[in-house]
Amino acid sequence: MSLRFATPLETSQRRILSFRRGTLRAIELAASQRKIKLPADLSVDAEIDLNLADGAYFLAARLNVSVPGLDREVAQELIHAAHGICPYSKATRGNIAVETNLV
Repeated sequence: MSLRFATPLETSQRRILSFRRGTLRAIELAASQRKIKLPADLSVDAEIDLNLADGAYFLAARLNVSVPGLDREVAQELIHAAHGICPYSKATRGNIAVETNLV
């Protein structure tokens, strides 16, 4: 039997990519439910911070979402809805501060 463990950097990069992908899929689902056509260049940039306070580490995340050509109010609505749909948002709710930004 052979086991291969990912380095912390590999694991972190995969988790960030998964978080980003989950957010994109959730936005697509929210748009589909509302019959809104998304632009082809929809993008999400995920930033994860490892913070230290009072001798304990904690995570914080920022999701910077770009939805070019879509009305700002509609885009904000989709981002808010996606935050409720995304499996990563559900899994981390109450454990990790997540900030969503429309850029």
